[in-house]
Amino acid sequence: MKYERNAIIFKAVCDEKRLRILELLQNGEKCACELIEDTGIAQSALSYHMRILCDSGIVTGRQEGKWIHYRINEDGAILAIQTLKNITTVK
Repeated sequence: MKYERNAIIFKAVCDEKRLRILELLQNGEKCACELIEDTGIAQSALSYHMRILCDSGIVTGRQEGKWIHYRINEDGAILAIQTLKNITTVK
């Protein structure tokens, strides 16, 4: 189970589009419509990438009307950093 969880976290950050999305979210919450415009990717592709980011816990989303608004989840980001540190620490 530990390896599956780690793989989900690292899958979230191993794609250049998802890294771009994370960079955009560093400035605060963004509507999916803004992310579509800023990244130039289709809505279906954005949904795919956001599902991976949300599954990792690094990003959270909230529904507001027709659109979902996304933001970086600080606790999830801390967990991702700690996970990398734990698996790369020489014992």
